[in-house]
Amino acid sequence: MSKEYKMQESPKLPFWDHYKIMWPFVKPYLFRALLSVSLCIPIGALDAVVALALKPYMDVVLVDKSAQSPAYIPLVIVAFTLVQGALNYIATYLNGWVGGKITVDVKRALFRKLLFLEPAFYDKNDSGYIIQRFSSDADAACNGLIDNIRLFLSRVFSSLALVGVLIYNSWQLSIIAILVLVCALMPLSQVRRMIKNTIRKQVAESATVLTNYNETYAGCKTIASYNLQEHAYEKYDHTVTKLFKLSIKMIQKTAWMTPMLHVVASVGIGAVIGYGSYLIVNGTITSGNFVSFLTALIMLYGPVKNIGKNFSAVQVSFLAIERIAEILKIRPQIIDKPHARKLDRVKKGICFDHVSFAYNPDSPVLKDITLHVPAGTTTAFVGNSGGGKSTIVSLLPRFYDVCAGKITIDGHDIRDLTLASLRDNIAVVFQDNFLFSGSIRDNILLGKPDATDEEINKALEMAYLKDFVDEQEDGLDTDIGERGSLLSGGQRQRLAIARAFIKNAPIVILDEATSALDNKSEAVVQKAIDNLMQDRTVFVIAHRLSTVQNADEIIVINNGEILEKGSHEQLLQIKNGAYASLYNAQFKK
Repeated sequence: MSKEYKMQESPKLPFWDHYKIMWPFVKPYLFRALLSVSLCIPIGALDAVVALALKPYMDVVLVDKSAQSPAYIPLVIVAFTLVQGALNYIATYLNGWVGGKITVDVKRALFRKLLFLEPAFYDKNDSGYIIQRFSSDADAACNGLIDNIRLFLSRVFSSLALVGVLIYNSWQLSIIAILVLVCALMPLSQVRRMIKNTIRKQVAESATVLTNYNETYAGCKTIASYNLQEHAYEKYDHTVTKLFKLSIKMIQKTAWMTPMLHVVASVGIGAVIGYGSYLIVNGTITSGNFVSFLTALIMLYGPVKNIGKNFSAVQVSFLAIERIAEILKIRPQIIDKPHARKLDRVKKGICFDHVSFAYNPDSPVLKDITLHVPAGTTTAFVGNSGGGKSTIVSLLPRFYDVCAGKITIDGHDIRDLTLASLRDNIAVVFQDNFLFSGSIRDNILLGKPDATDEEINKALEMAYLKDFVDEQEDGLDTDIGERGSLLSGGQRQRLAIARAFIKNAPIVILDEATSALDNKSEAVVQKAIDNLMQDRTVFVIAHRLSTVQNADEIIVINNGEILEKGSHEQLLQIKNGAYASLYNAQFKK
């Protein structure tokens, strides 16, 4: 299925609602936008000066052969051309400024929208599609639209001015020219309908290309180790081939307009020459009228032939605006309730009250989970992979909301608490922690932006990272690379623990925090984790049972259900118990 149809959160909007949503972005720059658009009127209208000036020149100089030739005419043409050039520069500058400012504002709004969407949104849409929809569309919509509207309007006003010259010189010939013009422009009304579906497919395939690049970057070692170069190339080649076919289809649907307009224009010019010759012979119009009319007509059909191509570009920008409006209309599913209360600390405990959850309605992940976690205790979740352990702890900070039942902290449903205060009270250390590009200091301060150097050093000590930092030439300002690529696995984990430690949250979630480490690294990281767990309510997910034996309560989960719960010693006493089986499988001689 195309990624275009995965973003199910995007509601379909009535035509004009798209532009109502975009109005706040245009409003601050409306004066400059209107000024740049208004400049298109004289820019286009000045095209008529050359054609209009030819009438007196032809009648006086070439026909009457008068010695009193209007010498001012060439000067007038040059002067008006200079004015037109200056106005064109100003309009181009204003359009670039307005288009750039609107683009930046739209990108800000889209990025802010992206930041507050729940993880379920990212589950449904891949990275390339998000980049395409949240970044590239803004350029196509704003910069592309402003620039194309300027060209389009200047050509429209140029056409209107030239039509005025036509009527001035001969209303009879004007009827022929205008009829031909109307016939030429009528097919343009179908362009939007013809290209809309192709454009949407192009967006989806362009997003897939971006995903290919992202996957190649992130998975370079996997590609190399499994010799997947040809496989990755074939995937990329398949996508760009589809993109090429779509671009050809786009050409097929739009490229006919320019030659069609050219043919129609030639018919019009031929008809005007034939009938114009008759009118000159009859004395209805002068030779100057005819030459001026023909010049205006040729100049008119020039921009008209280009209007087709320009009109297609405008439609592409309008479709990008519609896609942006659909995104801006998305409402996150996980938000604060009106009058949500703030969570200060965890005093009593956390309860899971008959909690059920499913990522997809037909596939339940958790089934009627009920448990009580007193404040200040450690609860461990163990069990087979895919049993629902990580899902349980993902519900606590409301990465997802429960489908049934409720989760309470000190008796308050977490859905009645503000998201900010709830997550301020929770620190999470994942198996593969995300580190941001920048320095060690930058990443630690994410836990507490106003932390003092003393607090930072304390966090480093508790995370067993102080010696490593002291050995670096730049100390805390050592660059760690993108996603911490310049650090070892153990160093990345300890930096994440330092970040969680400095946050000083009363609830700590450890989601497979040591499973990807070797024994030596695990031992150091485990010491850091032990420091982090002190005097906090802790949830631990682990496959290695040696890391959870000291937990106050161990919960065995399989297929979304709690099979057993109790301390390490209690669970080992259960005959043929699930925990005992796991323990024996790991520790048998």
